[in-house]
Amino acid sequence: MRALQISLILIPDASHRITYDSISSEPPINMLRLTTQVKASDQNIRFRLCLLYCINDAAEYKLLFLHYLSEEINIQKLTDSAYNNKWLAGILDRIKALHLDGIHLEQWDVVAKESAKYHALSQLTNKTVQTFHREIPGSQVTFNVPWSPDCKDGRCFNYAAIANSCDFLFVSAFDMNSQMWDECFAKPNSPYHKTLSGLYAYINLGIDSRKLVMGIPWYGYDFPCLRFYEPGRCELQKSPFRGAPCSAKVGRQTTYKDIMQLLPRSITGRYWDDDYKSPYYVYRVNNKYHEVWYDDPESISLKSSILKKLKLRGIGMWAANYLNYTTDPTVAMQTEQMWNALCPVPGKWRT
Repeated sequence: MRALQISLILIPDASHRITYDSISSEPPINMLRLTTQVKASDQNIRFRLCLLYCINDAAEYKLLFLHYLSEEINIQKLTDSAYNNKWLAGILDRIKALHLDGIHLEQWDVVAKESAKYHALSQLTNKTVQTFHREIPGSQVTFNVPWSPDCKDGRCFNYAAIANSCDFLFVSAFDMNSQMWDECFAKPNSPYHKTLSGLYAYINLGIDSRKLVMGIPWYGYDFPCLRFYEPGRCELQKSPFRGAPCSAKVGRQTTYKDIMQLLPRSITGRYWDDDYKSPYYVYRVNNKYHEVWYDDPESISLKSSILKKLKLRGIGMWAANYLNYTTDPTVAMQTEQMWNALCPVPGKWRT
């Protein structure tokens, strides 16, 4: 059986309290390969890496530096080869100094299809991959892409070329309604059918499904209703985004642990939308209605079944510290269920 790869995205900070040794002590799949993407601008990264290196030897771990290209390479300088070479040399030295195993690249700026920047981005990615593989044997270079390759949010990349260069693409199957072109109503963060169709679209570009890691959200959106008609019909304030008249960005991004803490105080309890395959609920504060759309073990389990269906490389989440790791029995069960939902076969993670 081919080993699946679970991509665990960690943001080590003062509030990050995952017990790494417990999480990995009973992997749900034999020969689990765990890729960890670490946002490494903090002061305690060496301590975190020590924890990560000291866990179960049965799995293979890759520690990748989470790097936002748009923060260090201004979109206007993307075609400047001298500037890019200087960036590449600097980031390579930084990765070596941190004793990491590679880099995870993200680019969030607007890039027009077939533009000079469109081609420059894929060329820079290819050069980064070649350099890292040569200078750090066994290293990985991965790339974050939107849920669909159809120029979502104006991010038109040469996805096939980037996939051909990289070790794998992390497909962010969330934030799917950052651009709303029809009606301004609260909608789910990661509906099942869009997740499936987006992954199919990448495969239809000729990208090997074994180079795709499906990313799912451990967060949702809290939408303040401009007008509330009924559950599932929460009209939003118009908030244009990159040409679209409305956007889910008018909502507040909220973690799963906070969503579950608020759920008992809702006026509806948990509702399920069978079209979107997503849960939601409604609460009211100061006579203002809010609708919260999120993912939970049921919606995530449906999406994790796509791994086997499309023969994907693996699954990941954003982000591991969005769960509650306290010892309260109810909370502990909720957290365990979220980890179990990642597994397309029966298994158990201990947290």
